[in-house]
Amino acid sequence: MAVENLQQGQATVANALRAVPPSRGQSMLVLAWRRFRRDRMAMAGAFIVFVLVGVAVFAPYIAPHDPAEQFDDGLTMQGLPVPSTLPHSTRFILGTDANGRDLFSRIVYGARVSLTVGVLANLVAVSIGTLLGAIAGYVQGWVGVVIMRFTEMMMAFPTLLLAIALVAILRPSMWIIIFVIGAVYWTWIARVIYGQVLSLRTREFIEAARCVGAKESRIIMRHLLPHLVPTMIVWGSLGIATNVMLEASLSYLGIGVQPPTPSWGGMIQQGQEFYRSAPWLILYPGLAIMLTVFAFNLLGDGLRDALDPAQRKSIGG
Repeated sequence: MAVENLQQGQATVANALRAVPPSRGQSMLVLAWRRFRRDRMAMAGAFIVFVLVGVAVFAPYIAPHDPAEQFDDGLTMQGLPVPSTLPHSTRFILGTDANGRDLFSRIVYGARVSLTVGVLANLVAVSIGTLLGAIAGYVQGWVGVVIMRFTEMMMAFPTLLLAIALVAILRPSMWIIIFVIGAVYWTWIARVIYGQVLSLRTREFIEAARCVGAKESRIIMRHLLPHLVPTMIVWGSLGIATNVMLEASLSYLGIGVQPPTPSWGGMIQQGQEFYRSAPWLILYPGLAIMLTVFAFNLLGDGLRDALDPAQRKSIGG
């Protein structure tokens, strides 16, 4: 009798877990999209990001010149960069740099470098942070203690200084920069995921899955991980802005993406010597960095409010 009651109870719990209508996930996405669409600032950020991605993808068709090509008329008779205001420099939309290269073409190709580093480095960071944070929060015990103490130890180092040390040991290149940024930025994501998993692992649907004999791997993949996706999406968008800034900082210090590959931070570093005679050398790359960071921050804030409206209400939004 007891065995039959246990079997009936397990069947009831299993039916309850399967009772979620198939359209529920779609309806949640539809509601999130409606909330996101009503946020004008978020839509503006998404539009700017869309334009930036288009510029990066179609850079060879948008840039009028090769970003590494030096032009004979790209410098004045005094050897200074040519401003875009001179009559004979109409083919240089934003002027030239100190080496006689078209600045507009270099900024366009710099978008490809910055977005590639920002997206891929953030993908590495989110993957590492989610994996370690989820394991620490779900397994707990000595495994969780070791992981979180290691995370806190990594967080004790200043991010920029740690990135500089790692890049100095390794040979600077775009792929090394991606690895280094991902290796130093995952700690914050791990802390957030760890806190969420601690809360989720005691929820009723997790206990119900255990009661019906679901394996731990199935519980993590089918019931735990979907609840972490909104957090991963939000951190994925906000983290890109941070990574673009970090890549620009490393390039400005001369240990990021190496010349002649165009990088916005490297352009500012190379043009600072001419900040009085040729201010456009630092103005336009700086505006490109500011616009990119601004757009991804708007997009991330909008995704956060759309995916978690309760948080927006709690802060008075």
